[in-house]
Amino acid sequence: MEARRQNRAFLGIDYGSRRIGLAMSDPTGLIASALTTLEVRSVKEALAKVGEIIQAERPDGIVIGYPVDLSGERSRKCQEIDAFAAKLKGIYEGPVHLYDEAYTSVEAADIVHAHGKRVGKKKGRIDRLAAVLILQRWLDEAQERG
Repeated sequence: MEARRQNRAFLGIDYGSRRIGLAMSDPTGLIASALTTLEVRSVKEALAKVGEIIQAERPDGIVIGYPVDLSGERSRKCQEIDAFAAKLKGIYEGPVHLYDEAYTSVEAADIVHAHGKRVGKKKGRIDRLAAVLILQRWLDEAQERG
């Protein structure tokens, strides 16, 4: 029987119906880095592609950005994410965390532009960076909680 890895690597997800940005933490669970952006056409395809990443990376947990609106209410996108997370739990046995990520995509675009980069047809870089922001903030808060 294979022994479970003793690390704290987490997969971060910036979920979208067309593109899904992914980030992965280091084995200590301290630093998030961009992984990839998945191009998808359906929830079924999204689950299959994320499932491949889960098999390859074997995260100890998953953090999905959850865009709660300014009033603290769940946005319409939250309903999509709830459905995706429920289906994800059917293929992944570890913990799945939903993390408030309001405006990380806007912040990611600002960061890309601040570095003199154009987005153009490379919108995937914003999705990857948004996933990094989501995961890094979650990791930082997890460290504070102990």
